[in-house]
Amino acid sequence: MRDIGIDVIEPKGEWDGDSNCPFYGSLRVRGQIIEGTVSRVGMLQTIVVERQHTRHMKKVERIEKRTRRYSAHLPSCIGDINVGDPVRIMECRPISKTVTFCVIERGESE
Repeated sequence: MRDIGIDVIEPKGEWDGDSNCPFYGSLRVRGQIIEGTVSRVGMLQTIVVERQHTRHMKKVERIEKRTRRYSAHLPSCIGDINVGDPVRIMECRPISKTVTFCVIERGESE
Protein backbone atom coordinates (compact mmCIF):
# COMPACT_ATOMS: atom_id res chain seq x y z
CA MET A 1 0.00 0.00 0.00
CA ARG A 2 1.34 3.43 -0.87
CA ASP A 3 1.03 6.71 1.02
CA ILE A 4 -1.62 9.04 -0.47
CA GLY A 5 -0.41 12.13 1.40
CA ILE A 6 -3.04 12.49 4.13
CA ASP A 7 -3.77 10.64 7.36
CA VAL A 8 -6.51 8.06 6.78
CA ILE A 9 -7.31 4.66 8.22
CA GLU A 10 -5.83 1.87 6.08
CA PRO A 11 -8.48 0.05 3.99
CA LYS A 12 -9.12 -3.52 5.09
CA GLY A 13 -10.53 -4.96 1.86
CA GLU A 14 -8.79 -6.85 -0.91
CA TRP A 15 -7.47 -5.13 -4.04
CA ASP A 16 -8.85 -6.55 -7.31
CA GLY A 17 -6.30 -4.98 -9.68
CA ASP A 18 -8.25 -1.74 -10.27
CA SER A 19 -5.82 0.95 -11.49
CA ASN A 20 -8.19 3.69 -10.23
CA CYS A 21 -7.33 3.01 -6.59
CA PRO A 22 -5.42 5.67 -4.61
CA PHE A 23 -3.93 3.08 -2.22
CA TYR A 24 -2.83 0.22 -4.50
CA GLY A 25 -3.34 1.56 -8.05
CA SER A 26 -1.98 4.63 -9.82
CA LEU A 27 -4.74 7.18 -9.09
CA ARG A 28 -3.39 10.43 -7.61
CA VAL A 29 -5.62 12.40 -5.25
CA ARG A 30 -5.31 16.16 -4.65
CA GLY A 31 -7.51 19.12 -3.84
CA GLN A 32 -10.66 19.18 -1.72
CA ILE A 33 -11.56 16.70 0.98
CA ILE A 34 -15.32 16.41 1.50
CA GLU A 35 -17.28 14.59 4.20
CA GLY A 36 -20.81 13.44 3.46
CA THR A 37 -23.25 10.55 3.56
CA VAL A 38 -23.86 7.96 0.87
CA SER A 39 -27.19 8.46 -0.89
CA ARG A 40 -26.95 5.92 -3.76
CA VAL A 41 -24.86 2.81 -4.43
CA GLY A 42 -26.45 1.40 -7.60
CA MET A 43 -23.67 2.00 -10.12
CA LEU A 44 -20.64 -0.22 -10.74
CA GLN A 45 -17.74 1.01 -8.55
CA THR A 46 -19.41 4.42 -8.16
CA ILE A 47 -21.47 5.94 -5.35
CA VAL A 48 -23.29 9.24 -4.88
CA VAL A 49 -22.30 11.23 -1.79
CA GLU A 50 -24.63 13.92 -0.44
CA ARG A 51 -23.60 16.90 1.67
CA GLN A 52 -26.08 19.35 3.20
CA HIS A 53 -25.31 22.88 4.32
CA THR A 54 -27.29 25.97 5.28
CA ARG A 55 -27.28 29.38 3.65
CA HIS A 56 -28.54 32.66 5.12
CA MET A 57 -30.92 34.62 2.88
CA LYS A 58 -30.33 38.26 3.76
CA LYS A 59 -33.38 39.72 2.01
CA VAL A 60 -36.03 37.62 3.75
CA GLU A 61 -33.99 36.88 6.90
CA ARG A 62 -34.35 33.12 6.64
CA ILE A 63 -32.01 30.17 6.51
CA GLU A 64 -32.34 27.74 3.62
CA LYS A 65 -31.01 24.21 3.33
CA ARG A 66 -28.88 23.37 0.33
CA THR A 67 -27.84 19.91 -0.84
CA ARG A 68 -24.89 19.08 -3.04
CA ARG A 69 -24.37 15.64 -4.60
CA TYR A 70 -21.01 14.27 -5.73
CA SER A 71 -20.38 11.15 -7.81
CA ALA A 72 -17.37 9.34 -6.39
CA HIS A 73 -15.35 6.28 -7.40
CA LEU A 74 -15.48 3.43 -4.87
CA PRO A 75 -12.24 1.38 -4.82
CA SER A 76 -12.63 -2.32 -4.05
CA CYS A 77 -10.18 -2.09 -1.13
CA ILE A 78 -12.56 0.20 0.83
CA GLY A 79 -15.12 -2.61 1.05
CA ASP A 80 -18.90 -2.69 1.34
CA ILE A 81 -20.64 0.66 1.73
CA ASN A 82 -24.37 1.06 2.29
CA VAL A 83 -26.77 3.98 1.94
CA GLY A 84 -26.48 6.33 4.92
CA ASP A 85 -22.85 5.54 5.76
CA PRO A 86 -20.58 8.56 6.35
CA VAL A 87 -17.57 8.72 4.01
CA ARG A 88 -14.69 11.05 3.13
CA ILE A 89 -13.99 11.70 -0.54
CA MET A 90 -11.09 13.51 -2.15
CA GLU A 91 -10.69 15.18 -5.52
CA CYS A 92 -8.83 13.38 -8.30
CA ARG A 93 -8.51 13.51 -12.07
CA PRO A 94 -11.74 12.92 -14.05
CA ILE A 95 -12.47 9.20 -14.14
CA SER A 96 -15.62 9.64 -16.23
CA LYS A 97 -17.96 12.44 -17.32
CA THR A 98 -19.31 13.07 -13.82
CA VAL A 99 -16.85 11.27 -11.50
CA THR A 100 -14.00 13.49 -10.25
CA PHE A 101 -13.83 12.30 -6.63
CA CYS A 102 -12.62 9.09 -5.00
CA VAL A 103 -13.58 7.56 -1.64
CA ILE A 104 -10.57 7.59 0.69
CA GLU A 105 -12.13 6.62 4.02
CA ARG A 106 -15.28 5.16 5.49
CA GLY A 107 -16.53 7.04 8.56
CA GLU A 108 -17.93 5.59 11.76
CA SER A 109 -21.62 4.64 11.65
CA GLU A 110 -23.75 6.42 14.21
